[in-house]
Amino acid sequence: MPLRRQPPVLTTLRETSHPYMTGAWTPLHEEVDLPDPEVLEGRIPDDIEGIYLRNTENPVHQPLGRYHPFDGDGMIHRMIFRGGRASYANRFVRTRGFRAEQEAGGALWGGLADPVQLAKRPGFGAHGALKDSSSTDIVVHAGTALSTFYQCGEGYRLDPVTLETLGVEGWTPIDGISAHPKVDERTGELMFFNYSKHAPFMHYGLVGPDNRLKVLQPIDLPGPRLPHDMAFTERFVILNDLPVFWDADLLARDIHAVRLHEGLPSRFAILPREGGTPRWFEAAPTYVLHWLNAYEDGDEVVLDGYFQDEPMPPPRSDAPPGFGHMMAYLDEMSFRPHLHRWRFNLRDGSTREERLDPRIMEFGMINGRHAGRPYRYAYSTLPEPGWFLFNGFVKSDLETGATTEYRLPPGVFASEAPFAPRRNATREDDGYLVSFLIDENRQASECILLDARRIEDGPVCRIALPHKISSGTHAVWAGPEMIPGFSSRASAAWE
Repeated sequence: MPLRRQPPVLTTLRETSHPYMTGAWTPLHEEVDLPDPEVLEGRIPDDIEGIYLRNTENPVHQPLGRYHPFDGDGMIHRMIFRGGRASYANRFVRTRGFRAEQEAGGALWGGLADPVQLAKRPGFGAHGALKDSSSTDIVVHAGTALSTFYQCGEGYRLDPVTLETLGVEGWTPIDGISAHPKVDERTGELMFFNYSKHAPFMHYGLVGPDNRLKVLQPIDLPGPRLPHDMAFTERFVILNDLPVFWDADLLARDIHAVRLHEGLPSRFAILPREGGTPRWFEAAPTYVLHWLNAYEDGDEVVLDGYFQDEPMPPPRSDAPPGFGHMMAYLDEMSFRPHLHRWRFNLRDGSTREERLDPRIMEFGMINGRHAGRPYRYAYSTLPEPGWFLFNGFVKSDLETGATTEYRLPPGVFASEAPFAPRRNATREDDGYLVSFLIDENRQASECILLDARRIEDGPVCRIALPHKISSGTHAVWAGPEMIPGFSSRASAAWE
């Protein structure tokens, strides 16, 4: 079927040399539908069925100040797989901020690196002066996609097949929801948190499979914090209070400067999923962007994530003038995350920690059917030195300690690669990793599938995308059981 283009959006961007508005981060403004994209290599397996959703950052308007890549307008890309075929589409998330700037004909808000006074209108989120661009995370819950913003936004629902923006999620609290709400695929429940600059500084929420809010509980913290992710087990949720957050003296002057607070430990709150009194545990100071999984092991709660050795890295000396600080905080080789395990003993209150891999890695994924439960395999991304880009994957066998890698050719960069189970899978790693690639050598993008049992063998198939996409943050896989009427709805993508 031919490529179908949507009406163009208004953009006011000017030519730039900004390192995160060029190269693999060049914004894409075109929205299209393409059933049956060209298969470049191999064939699409007929035992993969579901939808891959990828969130990217795409600034539409000339920034008012100093652009940060997390300021970009959220765009969702999706690939449907069914019956050995694929269908691609992409759409902007039509947030209130996106629509307002389209109507105004230009930017109305500054960004993460700008003073709050730059905003022309009241802003959103914990920061208080940003545009909620819904550009950070994407999950599927209660039959629809939920797109979220890292600084606590409104939470936007989208149709996972058509990508139509359905509107703000009705149960969103007044302080919003952070990126990284968690979905338990077995129960259909969604767990979320938020944070703010006023007491109690955090809330925890639980939403049922019927999309009704069941729990909204305050979590008292000593002051404003900047958590980014959470985890859950079959019975508990794990929230965190880490010692990297806004400088209180500067925050009193409305300056949002983040620093490591020496002398403070990492703190973890473990509380029942249905709400209740948190139990706090202490651990070595660090910052963690992303948790991998958690589960219960006898008297212990086990938490796996990516411990940063240098949560406040020095500016990169090789960055373009004026970008050393920004690029260091985006570069994994600078803040040095490693796969790490925490064990919290519910009987005696102790914490044990261990490093699981000496390599620098982050943005891990697992078989979602094992979320919150004992698991064996993890799939992490490998970083491109100096950049917020991924150049390969590591599969970790957490039972034996064995690992395998797949590295991309120079100049080719991946997206986070969720696990897609094979139909009738019998093993935890019986499935595929799905990723979109940006090939700077060819100025093109493609979708690849890797056999999760043998990622070192390279792509099972390569599928051409109709345009070069921008890089971004997160992705999700949704099997047909997560989307009511998937078969008939997916078939419509080829009509």
